[in-house]
Amino acid sequence: MYFSVVESPLGNILLKSDGISLCGLEFSPFEYPVENLTNNLPLFDLVKDQLRWYFEGEIQTFTVPLNFQGTPFQLKVWREVQRIPYGTTLTYMQLAERVGDVKAIRAVGRANGQNPIPILIPCHRVIGSNGKLIGYGGGIERKLFLLELESGGLFQQSI
Repeated sequence: MYFSVVESPLGNILLKSDGISLCGLEFSPFEYPVENLTNNLPLFDLVKDQLRWYFEGEIQTFTVPLNFQGTPFQLKVWREVQRIPYGTTLTYMQLAERVGDVKAIRAVGRANGQNPIPILIPCHRVIGSNGKLIGYGGGIERKLFLLELESGGLFQQSI
């Protein structure tokens, strides 16, 4: 596994790669101590460029190869999350409907929260049925930042 750190408006971000694809993205403070960073992996240059362009508003989608591991249900949820367009949101209930089981709303929320590659798999676009920001592994303030970035500052959270 290869690691690199990129600075962002959300603080430092740890990138994880198998050498071919991006396998993980983690916000600081990092869960694991990183001792050996690899800064010469071409994939990391691509990810860093695309993250910078995303934060600058120049791109809305990523073309980075991803390799994420999970249960079949998690993979189904994460693939559906990838289909949520830039600048829009879905509720957890709508996401559960899209994966085929409205009774699985809690499981959908749990799978969304275990997303290994936030931002690129845009789990921040999933919100509560009442419009409130609930649950985000990187913290609600980061979720709000991303939603405001994508809405041009027009995102309105329900109170």
